[in-house]
Amino acid sequence: GEQGRGFAVVASEVRNLAQRSAAAAKEIKTLIDDSVSKVDRGSKLVGQAGVTMDEVVSSVKRVTDIMSEIANASAEQSAGIAQVNTSIIEMDGMTQQNAALVEEAAAAAQSLQDQAGELARVVSIFKLEEGEQFQFEAQAPVATTTAVVVRPAAKRSAPPAPKKPAAASAAVNPDEAEVAPKPKKAAATVGNDEWEEF
Repeated sequence: GEQGRGFAVVASEVRNLAQRSAAAAKEIKTLIDDSVSKVDRGSKLVGQAGVTMDEVVSSVKRVTDIMSEIANASAEQSAGIAQVNTSIIEMDGMTQQNAALVEEAAAAAQSLQDQAGELARVVSIFKLEEGEQFQFEAQAPVATTTAVVVRPAAKRSAPPAPKKPAAASAAVNPDEAEVAPKPKKAAATVGNDEWEEF
């Protein structure tokens, strides 16, 4: 009777508990499987994160290298700009020196031009005087030669005739006045003849 009913009640409760335990075990197993899968995915994500971190580190290193190269290039550019500035300053100085030399050359050329003009003026004066002297010496031999030529025509006992002027002698013999190759030598020889006659 009553004991059997109680046993049946206990048995049904035990069955229910067993069923709940089985369901809970299934849920726990499912949760464990889910946790394992999540752990696996987490491990994979951690591995990927590690790879990504390595890539980030390598990228940072490359960026650091690039920044150092940029700094070195900037330093080299600064040095190059300084050299260019120095070269520009030197070129400016050389340009000023060249300008000064050009001015000196222009002044020297102007001075040489002035000296050349003065020399040409002086030489022109000398040429004019030489031309006058040549004309005078060219007339003198004609006068003496005509006098020498005319003298043999007169008698020895007669007094010597006076010398004619240069213009008259040139009028007497114009061919000899035109042909006078070396007037200086002719003047010298005529002078010697006159001294010999005396």
